[in-house]
Amino acid sequence: MPLSLLATLCVLTTQAPGALLTPRDSAFHALNRLAYGARPGEADSVAQFGVMKWIERQLDADHVSDSHLAEREREFKILDYDRGDLATRYRDAQRERQRMQREAAASGDSTRMRGARPMREFRELGGELQQLALVRAAVSERQLREVMVDFWTNHFNVFDGKGADRFLLPSYIEETIRPRALGRFEDLLIATAQSPAMLFYLDNAKSVAPGSVPPFPLAAMRRGGQGVGQMPTGINENYARELLELHTLGVDGGYTQQDIIAVARIFTGWSIEQPARGAGFVFRDWAHDRETKQVFGLTFHNDGKDEGIRLLKFLANEHATMHHVSAKLCARFVADAPPDGCVDAAVAAWQRTRGDMRAVLRAIFTSPDFWSAQAVRSKVKTPLEFVVSAVRAAGVEPDDTPRLAQLVGRLGQPLYQQAAPTGYGETEAHWVNSGALLARMNAAMMLAKECSSIPTIADHSQLVDLIDAKLLGATMSAHTRSVILDQLSDINDPEQARVMAVGLALGGPDFQKQ
Repeated sequence: MPLSLLATLCVLTTQAPGALLTPRDSAFHALNRLAYGARPGEADSVAQFGVMKWIERQLDADHVSDSHLAEREREFKILDYDRGDLATRYRDAQRERQRMQREAAASGDSTRMRGARPMREFRELGGELQQLALVRAAVSERQLREVMVDFWTNHFNVFDGKGADRFLLPSYIEETIRPRALGRFEDLLIATAQSPAMLFYLDNAKSVAPGSVPPFPLAAMRRGGQGVGQMPTGINENYARELLELHTLGVDGGYTQQDIIAVARIFTGWSIEQPARGAGFVFRDWAHDRETKQVFGLTFHNDGKDEGIRLLKFLANEHATMHHVSAKLCARFVADAPPDGCVDAAVAAWQRTRGDMRAVLRAIFTSPDFWSAQAVRSKVKTPLEFVVSAVRAAGVEPDDTPRLAQLVGRLGQPLYQQAAPTGYGETEAHWVNSGALLARMNAAMMLAKECSSIPTIADHSQLVDLIDAKLLGATMSAHTRSVILDQLSDINDPEQARVMAVGLALGGPDFQKQ
């Protein structure tokens, strides 16, 4: 039977979970939601340790040893460079490319640019940053932290393909997102607002009060600012709009166009240092709108950078923000249509703790909605979740080449490559179609060749039983089992049968669900 037909049949026959969860079922569910799936034997060990105890351990990630990941991280040279290093290298690469373009234009020989290296290093470093995310997700013992890093990276999306963000994104991930993934929302919101990567991506770096004049010559600014942008000319509303619509209040947050303009005026002057000076955050007082602003019942006088900090703290603890972000968290961890009870519990925890994400997540994980029969195996994995969970289940140790990151990209979710500020979708509707399912089946067959968690067994029925127990947590439907056994009926080579069975199981419906 063609793989395309297998993939379609599998998804159409997914069955609903049973009403009662055993300790092992509960462990498997927790590993599917708080982690990137279970490794061989992990559901049993978590059940024995205690599921709620394991959840508390994940919430207290700083006290979880992660020595293997620390060893793997040393393989990635991207972590050896700080933002200043990358800014200098990017500036030099741009200058070299421009020189080569001028020479090619002068000589009329367009072939001179073929194989040119100036920007190739940044493409390679971008691929390395993507693969680093895959390795961390696959091998880290601090699984919930890695899931939350992905959540916040998507919530506060920055597009790696936009100009200077090619060198600003690594520090955004390492210095802005990762240290605050399980901290207070207010702190993370302020950090993203001050991040050079966000300031460049949403154009706030060039937002200045109308009529502002820098206290130094324009030519000098252009020379020092290579790679960051041209001389700003007025207010830019992009960051203000996305701050309200996506990062905090939500599209139904009750703000107006006049509110967006007032917020944009508050953030005038929030900019980026010249690459030669490290390309860090800088507040340019000369560019700030000194007039009085009124928004959300607050009045902002000429208070410089502190105006923006005050507004961010206000937005971080507004009820609309709590509800908007809590609903996104419940959609990530519970169901595509987040249950009201789960959202209410998360909002209440937010109010009690002023946005302590550990408390908010704890409220979600102890909510009856999280453990309901309707929630178990109800969500379809994103391409990232699918690839990482397959790697973990199959016992594959990811290498430092970009191949797995490229696989995630081919499945439709190239990391850090979403140009729209909305980030990637979380729900089934974004990821399920016949072409995507066939691509997942092909990816599963490829990963099955590297599987180390399933031994070669001559008896096909025993082989499928073992795959069900080890890879699927005993959730394989009768239909999937029948399809796999039917495909194995004409295969006499045990190794070929093992690879085929593992691939069909990983690409089938039961593994696509979490």
